[in-house]
Amino acid sequence: MKSHNFQEELSLLIRAKCPIIYIVTWEEERAEKAIAQVAQDCAPPRQTLYYDLVRGFEHNQEGKNNLLQALQIVENSDRQTANIYVFRDLHRRLAAQRLDEILVRQLRNLYRSLRNSRKTLILLSPLLEMPSELEEQVSVLYFPLPETTEIRNIIEQMIPSEQLRLEGNSLEQLIKACMGMTRDRICHTLSKSIVQKHFLNESDIDRVLVEKQKRIRQTEFLEFFTPNETLDSIGGLDNFKLWLMQRQQAFSDEARAFGLPNPRGVLLLGIQGTGKSLCAKAIANLWRLPLLRLDVGRLFGSLVGQSESRTRQTIQLAEALAPCILWIDEIDKAFGGIANSMGDSGTSQRVLGTLLTWMQEKSSPVFVVATANNIHALPPELLRKGRFDELFFINLPTYEERKEIFLLHLKRFRPVELHSFDVEQMAEISKEFSGAEIEQAIVEGMYRAFHEQRDVLTDDILGAIRETYPLASTAREQISFMQAWATQGRARSASKIENTNGIADKVTDISAISKTIGKSMEKSATKHRPLPLPPLPQIKSSADQ
Repeated sequence: MKSHNFQEELSLLIRAKCPIIYIVTWEEERAEKAIAQVAQDCAPPRQTLYYDLVRGFEHNQEGKNNLLQALQIVENSDRQTANIYVFRDLHRRLAAQRLDEILVRQLRNLYRSLRNSRKTLILLSPLLEMPSELEEQVSVLYFPLPETTEIRNIIEQMIPSEQLRLEGNSLEQLIKACMGMTRDRICHTLSKSIVQKHFLNESDIDRVLVEKQKRIRQTEFLEFFTPNETLDSIGGLDNFKLWLMQRQQAFSDEARAFGLPNPRGVLLLGIQGTGKSLCAKAIANLWRLPLLRLDVGRLFGSLVGQSESRTRQTIQLAEALAPCILWIDEIDKAFGGIANSMGDSGTSQRVLGTLLTWMQEKSSPVFVVATANNIHALPPELLRKGRFDELFFINLPTYEERKEIFLLHLKRFRPVELHSFDVEQMAEISKEFSGAEIEQAIVEGMYRAFHEQRDVLTDDILGAIRETYPLASTAREQISFMQAWATQGRARSASKIENTNGIADKVTDISAISKTIGKSMEKSATKHRPLPLPPLPQIKSSADQ
């Protein structure tokens, strides 16, 4: 929500006589200025009165350290007085672990008293703590972080023009770097540069990005990545690479002028070790966008309402940093089996619901990259069109792709001796290996050579390959099922050439394998054994790497 949209929404709520409004923000001073502006724009203008427990009401110091008395003052004031009462930091008194039942009852009484008056109570807090008793009575607004125009004004007001040594589009880059930061943090960061150097230049863009990374780390569930991986770091996956390159300028002004909507995201489904995480990093590098990794497991807090609050905070930060990429790694582990689990009192469903609603309705340029290994664990609603632009399935690498992967890793480990290795033979005998298993085979061969105090040879790597049991061998049924599921048109292949080697080499009829797996699962179900995978008809479409 932009600043002008926030003020319009707040003005509408006040004019509609909504009795209690909860505004969530860390920027108390900025928010109060916006509230005062809305109050002045009302017809007739309204007076704004501020209260906190330490000072009481600012205009007369009444109600110090007595919240109940302060709320009674609001209730007993003249009903026709057009006042806006701003109460600061009541979130701790409304938090589940310290819930003040008397306060909740008084707020419910206030709601009934104020709804037919011209008085409005605003609760201003950095965190949203809402007891269930007040959910239907209180309107919640999120105060936005500074946008580009305001950031430009901040810089121009605090930095004299002779100290602003930014050429070309460097100023625009600095403004973009400041997106997602509070006004105070922007001022503090730029002030350090002025104190240290007495001017701002291009190096301060990196300083701002470092400061932003610190802020994101403080959330504990978001991580800021500066990826070095490129598309050249990925072996094969030509279909997926072409799809990405076609969208390389998707967030540009030219794309908007052309009439293109912002791309929404991609879901990468597939076998473990095939490079899904690597793809997420390569997208950020190719598109030159910030990469935020969301640890969904850490979204879930032990306190009531904490998980939902963290989810909203994640969305707010991602939108403030837009355009950016939000990488949700192993989303299947976070929400697997969600439909059959109520052990967390529905918290998982609410968190997933919040994410899905945002993904469906978002207009901000946040590109979501989700990765998953376990197809059948994904909630069906996650796979619906509209959440993602495309679902890609990343299979075990083909022979040609394995050659590429071997070359990529050998260039990294032994760039000088690269041409001395028999890549064709290694690719031939590593038929069911994933990219991660190929890398590990090379490392194992290097250990063997190092132990014998000589350089690594092709035979060392071949020996490591022969002694390795890949996941495709130990989890043959599950991987065959995933390949059959994806080949039925439920996901787009990330590889240019359909993968027909490895386990799939032995399968000539996809429908046959589906029926075979389904029958074996029905049989095991009758024996009350754990199911490795559910029957195929229960699965939706997906794609993972």
